[in-house]
Amino acid sequence: MSEQLLIESLERYFNDEMLPEEKAYFEQKRLENPELDQMVVTHKIFMDKMAQFAERKKLMNSLSSTHDYLLEKGAIAEDQKKISKGKLVQLWHRYKKTTAIAACIAGLTALIISGVISTFGTASRQTVELLSRDIEQLKKNQDYQYSQIKEATKLPEGAVVKSGGSAFMIDGKGYLLTNAHVLKGSSAVVANAQGQEFKTSIVYVDHMKDLAVLKITDSDYEPVKTLPYDLKSTSVSLGADVFTLGYPRNDITYNKGYLSALSGFDGDTSTVQISLLANPGNSGGPVFNKYGDIIGILSTREANAQGVTFAIKSKEIVQSLEDWNDKDTSAIRASALRSSHNLKGITRENQLLSLQQYVYNVKAY
Repeated sequence: MSEQLLIESLERYFNDEMLPEEKAYFEQKRLENPELDQMVVTHKIFMDKMAQFAERKKLMNSLSSTHDYLLEKGAIAEDQKKISKGKLVQLWHRYKKTTAIAACIAGLTALIISGVISTFGTASRQTVELLSRDIEQLKKNQDYQYSQIKEATKLPEGAVVKSGGSAFMIDGKGYLLTNAHVLKGSSAVVANAQGQEFKTSIVYVDHMKDLAVLKITDSDYEPVKTLPYDLKSTSVSLGADVFTLGYPRNDITYNKGYLSALSGFDGDTSTVQISLLANPGNSGGPVFNKYGDIIGILSTREANAQGVTFAIKSKEIVQSLEDWNDKDTSAIRASALRSSHNLKGITRENQLLSLQQYVYNVKAY
């Protein structure tokens, strides 16, 4: 599991956003893995310190507002030369407690920041940067979420969209594949390229591989007999052209790039590196080769580099589906994602026309 996914899992664990079975699995892993348990404890300390810092920051803002109010009322002045010595003594006695509190807060703030940096080092500074981006993204998404709730016809009344991403069909009966981290809520609604929404249920989650399967349970959905692509479990050559479809915004979006490394972040052999610009919402989207067959699923991107994106290999998808089938006889088989109708030899525009109807926008709540 990448560092970014681990951080997201820790945040969801402490915010009590995990499903019961997911939480039980995570806690079992803590018992089995002392290193993971230590990371959980360390992250909790970090979160507590950041919460303390936020409270002190709030108090400092309050003190600043009080200072401005006193200036406006003439109780204090910016130019201390205008205040007589007697007046200055009176003001000192009157506001010395406030001054002492402000001094204490400033000192504590400096100590907390110093302690956080010394405890967590470079990795923590990267974590703070990630959290800052997440917070900013949440602010940008707030209005969007409320507007989506009003516009959606399938979301339950009062539902709050917690996360979103992309998914693609792996069985014509309505089974969709996405990333596990896309499904931060307990259920999801999906929409096709025409904006038609469908209710779904979460039928399978593989947290280790960061994969999940949704099943469309909506009576409005019409099953399809065949899919126009294969799931290629063979290796792809370095430099091979690839393209994606997904939902970083409300409309389906196309992007293209090339395979830049045969392994993922920090040598992860379950993923590949792609030179391609990806944005939040692209997670769970399919990665196609030039023939329109699936060679992976987008999952993460490098935080400190532009255009460095990682995709889970298709052979990992096959393995996950086989594991699911071993546990559940009603599960779909990986062999179901085989098609004699591939898109080799046709233009990219026609490939996209055929493929886009099988890629869905996911709204988890």
